[in-house]
Amino acid sequence: MGIELLAIGLLVAMFIIATIQPINMGALAFAGAFVLGSMIIGMKTSDIFAGFPSDLFLTLVAVTYLFAIAQINGTIDWLVEWAVRLVRGRIALIPWVMFLVAAVITGFGALGPAAVAILAPVALSFAMQYRIHPVMMGLMVIHGAQAGGFSPISIYGGITNQIVAKAGLPFAPTSLFLASFFFNLAIAVLVFFVFGGARVIKQEPASFGPLPELHPEGVSASIRGHGGTPAKPIREHTYGTAADTATTLRLNNERITTLIGLTALGVGALVFKFNVGLVAMTVAVALALLSPKTQKAAIDKVSWSTVLLIAGIITYVGVMEKAGTVDYVVNGISSLGMPLLVALLLCFTGAIVSAFASSTALLGAIIPLPFHSSSKGTSAPSAWWRRSRYRRRSSIPARFPPMAPLSSQMHRMTGESRCCDSC
Repeated sequence: MGIELLAIGLLVAMFIIATIQPINMGALAFAGAFVLGSMIIGMKTSDIFAGFPSDLFLTLVAVTYLFAIAQINGTIDWLVEWAVRLVRGRIALIPWVMFLVAAVITGFGALGPAAVAILAPVALSFAMQYRIHPVMMGLMVIHGAQAGGFSPISIYGGITNQIVAKAGLPFAPTSLFLASFFFNLAIAVLVFFVFGGARVIKQEPASFGPLPELHPEGVSASIRGHGGTPAKPIREHTYGTAADTATTLRLNNERITTLIGLTALGVGALVFKFNVGLVAMTVAVALALLSPKTQKAAIDKVSWSTVLLIAGIITYVGVMEKAGTVDYVVNGISSLGMPLLVALLLCFTGAIVSAFASSTALLGAIIPLPFHSSSKGTSAPSAWWRRSRYRRRSSIPARFPPMAPLSSQMHRMTGESRCCDSC
């Protein structure tokens, strides 16, 4: 067996092991990088570490740290409650509020499963109370999470854009975000009307009571491919009734400061083109100085399993590139002579694999392939155009299968649905 096939075999084995066992795929990838790079190829340690994504590492840590602070101090809870109040009893707008809030949460750094875990109980409780189809509400939350998932300051957008930048290729983060957003928005419109949206529009306005706390103490639930155990909140309240005993969340100084910090992150990264990781960490540190007692909990909430996952996968892919594996794969798919067929194969590969394994890890493994294939034998303008098309095709499908039955987000949604059914 050649080194190229061995490297591919190790990568496939990592996906399989991380899918069936609670082992972080990033840890497996670091071990694989050492075995393949040092023991088989004979690479220097410095060459292996050259593939470590230090910039992306900081971005992942800083963004998830900032989101953890916003979650702990109640800013996310306030945002959800404020959005629900904004509809003023118009039931037909509730699914769209869930869509937009999910998009905002993931757009500012939350992982998709985290956004679904926060909003699923709210959405499904409203669905039960106001006769909205629960499948519609569930899909609106999931597609909302995907719609914001590729913003320039999000986790998935950061992964995609920094891989492209590392390859030395031109890229348009805003175009990538808008392509993903409007794609999911179009699906959401279809979902809304297929699952009874026309009937919901005709319903009379209703009054909403105080919303209970969204983040009481919870238990842990594993997520496939991560090897981590993020907290899964337990919610025992119903939503939207006057019988709720919880008080309405107030916009206190801490939450106002957090909202200002999130706005500063968006302006700094999008307008002034500052590094997302550095801006996010600066904002997080500023918030930490204002409320130091909550910082231990915030550090614990950082998605360390995701950070390890992405850092390990990208480091391993760097070793694969030096071993010639990427060129080997690219030469194989380029021999087909049909660029659109290549894009379609990458699309199906991303969709199928991410339905079972971590789509976050898949982004780091599959995105580099189109850049090599699209640069062979093309002029600069046409290569850029094809790269842009490939990039959208190879990244969006990897985020679409969270609706698959075995995916972490659908696992969260169906679990909350069963919980609501038993109430």
